[in-house]
Amino acid sequence: MITFANAKINIGLQVLDRRPDGYHNLETVFYPVKLFDILEIVPSPSLKLEVSGIGIPNNDEDNLCIRAYRALAVDFDLEPVCIYLHKQIPIGAGLGGGSADAAFLIKLLSRYFRLNLSIEQMESYASALGADCSFFIRNKPVFATGIGDVFTEISIDLSAYKLVLVKPPIHVSTGEAYGSVRSSRESKNLRERITLPVEQWKEHLFNDFETGIFHRYPEIRGIKSMLYERGAIYAAMSGSGSTVYGLFREELDLKELKAWCEVYWMDGGERRSS
Repeated sequence: MITFANAKINIGLQVLDRRPDGYHNLETVFYPVKLFDILEIVPSPSLKLEVSGIGIPNNDEDNLCIRAYRALAVDFDLEPVCIYLHKQIPIGAGLGGGSADAAFLIKLLSRYFRLNLSIEQMESYASALGADCSFFIRNKPVFATGIGDVFTEISIDLSAYKLVLVKPPIHVSTGEAYGSVRSSRESKNLRERITLPVEQWKEHLFNDFETGIFHRYPEIRGIKSMLYERGAIYAAMSGSGSTVYGLFREELDLKELKAWCEVYWMDGGERRSS
């Protein structure tokens, strides 16, 4: 049984006050995009994970897919399986690939073992694995608050645009990103600003991680500048980086970036739940 786990981008991201638990409150929009990892499960004498494509640093017990399986196995009598993961979503890129893999595996396991889990049950298992993991269960655009784990569905349609993701050969850890961000106590009304025409987003939607990350990695700032120079309607870093995305009227040959970055073009229509 096979499934395709898609990535997400952040449209706007504000880091608010620090919480007593050490995390920060956030405001952001999660939007699913059509860049996929491929997951397959088959019967196996023992639980194992086999990875192809982009290499990942942890394909053992700490991997989110293994943790997702074990979370369900606590409550259900699951037979062992081999999980094949073909990794195409870049790592350390702000695209949520690891969270997507875990969430889509939960959905796949529910179908494979005929568990008939409800959406709410799957979200509960996913949320225990990571703040944004449960987003990929419904897999629809949301306005996210809390630590990025409280969702309100919103209506955003980018299907009229071409979307490009540009991933430089730079890995930005979450800890590194938060170490250089300046938090704010007051909201900048992202919920209202996201309803503005896309042509106005450049002046009103911001990612608070960009200042610190651009200072440390000017190459990432350069990617955003180049996308605007080539005609992007809106461009921003996704999440805590290092991917920068741009919205265009039509697809271009970004050969200057292809020489040293991974460049992914797709239409901007959202990926529907699977």
